[in-house]
Amino acid sequence: MFIPLHDANSLKHIKLQYVTIGLIAANVIVYLFTSLGGENFSNAAVVGLGYIPSTIYDLVERPLDLVIVPDYATYVTYSFLHADLFHLGGNMLFLWVFGDNVEDALGHVRFLVFYLLCSAAGAVVHGMIAPESTAPLIGASGAIAGVVAAYLILHPRVKVWILAFARIPLRIPAFIVLALWIIFQFVMLAAGGEDQISWAAHVGGIIAGAVLVPIMRRRSVPLFDREIVPPRSVEIEEPATPRPVPAQPAPRWGRQ
Repeated sequence: MFIPLHDANSLKHIKLQYVTIGLIAANVIVYLFTSLGGENFSNAAVVGLGYIPSTIYDLVERPLDLVIVPDYATYVTYSFLHADLFHLGGNMLFLWVFGDNVEDALGHVRFLVFYLLCSAAGAVVHGMIAPESTAPLIGASGAIAGVVAAYLILHPRVKVWILAFARIPLRIPAFIVLALWIIFQFVMLAAGGEDQISWAAHVGGIIAGAVLVPIMRRRSVPLFDREIVPPRSVEIEEPATPRPVPAQPAPRWGRQ
């Protein structure tokens, strides 16, 4: 639909978005580690760390030799796995462009918690829509969708450079492109879009991001780019010093 390139939105509360950078680095490292290990190793990682709804709902059991973490941990671990470079690159590009300002608005620790909660919410909705699925869910799309929703609520009027249809450079307000992106996710979920994409995970992340960002943001950070105007000080005018009344000559009849 579109590729984000850059937003003219400087950081106001932090010097460096090191949680965003750390998440990108973690995703890249996990991808390199799993892909360089060969196809068998990669498949084992996907089954062992991916989110499988049917195992969560106790409909099937994960093979014992592929159990890497408890089932409940896969609500998060799945989001650090990616199918290929395009899958990884697309998610990390969204996180790079929009994650820094959300981290700035929430703070480092709360942004990390926010990201993981959006990831878990994506898995929850995916599992609710397809509880009998035995296919592992992987990818950071649910968490990224939460970041996109948060950015839209925080900075809808910021101008963003994008490539529309992957080829046309445009600089437009964030609310236009991000709102259209979010609506597209809901439409595709309702229409039962491509099987290879979990639109339910995207919607789950969007809902979580929209609900969490007003709660987790710094108190001084406004929503929807509203400006916080400090109350005007009331100036109290000091009473003017009365002028001395010039002495008047006494009337004749008042003289001794």
